[in-house]
Amino acid sequence: MAELSVEAVLVTQAENRRYLSGYTGSAGTLLVTSSQALLITDFRYYEQVSQQAPAFTLVKQNKTFKQALRQAVQAAGAKTIAFESRDVSVGLYQDMRDALAGRGERLIVELVPASDLVEPLRVVKDEDEIAAIARAARIADAALAAALPHFAAGMSEIEAAWQIERRMRELGAQGVGFELIVASGPNSALPHARPSSRPLQEGEPIVIDIGARVDGYVSDMTRTICLGKPGARFRKIYDIVLRAQLGALAGIKAGLDGKAADALARDVITQAGFGKKFGHGLGHGVGLQVHEQPRLSHLLTEPKPLQAGNVVTVEPGIYLPGWGGVRIEDLVVVTDAGVRNLTGSPK
Repeated sequence: MAELSVEAVLVTQAENRRYLSGYTGSAGTLLVTSSQALLITDFRYYEQVSQQAPAFTLVKQNKTFKQALRQAVQAAGAKTIAFESRDVSVGLYQDMRDALAGRGERLIVELVPASDLVEPLRVVKDEDEIAAIARAARIADAALAAALPHFAAGMSEIEAAWQIERRMRELGAQGVGFELIVASGPNSALPHARPSSRPLQEGEPIVIDIGARVDGYVSDMTRTICLGKPGARFRKIYDIVLRAQLGALAGIKAGLDGKAADALARDVITQAGFGKKFGHGLGHGVGLQVHEQPRLSHLLTEPKPLQAGNVVTVEPGIYLPGWGGVRIEDLVVVTDAGVRNLTGSPK
């Protein structure tokens, strides 16, 4: 707040709200000053706030959000307020302006758009956060191991994804970390394919990208399998991706920036002649969201050094339209000496 020359910050983004307050409700807004922490929400969540966010003063939204926001800002006495510009919609911004306008619609409080107010605080995970992510990773490992024996030619991608999701729930996950991916044959050439009614077939690549959610934190991992006997093309592409991933896992450590980390895998794939078929970054941070800071990518213009306590994915891939793709992804904790791998599924 001092750097932005503001007296308060409005936090509307759900994961940021949870991170700062502990409150997990689906509706609410934080107003934080140097001396006060207020939480605006409606009747559905009054008791939940008292249980989860006792350090925050509850501002009850009895009627409209505009009235509650005006009340909170008056209680805080703030005249300059930063808000999360990447999260606030045009409609919500107009509501904020209306709430804080005086006569003649002149703003009596200055609203300052800002980004990355809370996200940098979430980049380095503490031991409790890492423990939750590790539990989610173990559940994903176990669910995949339990589901794979039931995969068979003729089963649809949707049914295969459900075989995994059902077991995650049975193993104690709150839910999936994201919409699970099971993509077979030509569909596996789409890095973010959605499960379809296409039946699994023998001899083709099947990309399985899954994650569980535990205590609000998620995991993320990908395995590429083949029903029956894989052909020579599958083995060639798979081996290149595996070498690229193992090389990156061996070289990533605190102090290495995200662009250099990406190059550890990308150089292997490029030298094998498939550089243009690896179009996405090597990895991304994982925590309360499945995609968060930091980024490991060749597209970074201002790469930053990785820090001990970052939790990131390492997921090179090769995608060949009309045939399919191969991606192998592990979830790791960055340390000063290297990485600690949270993913246990075989490759």
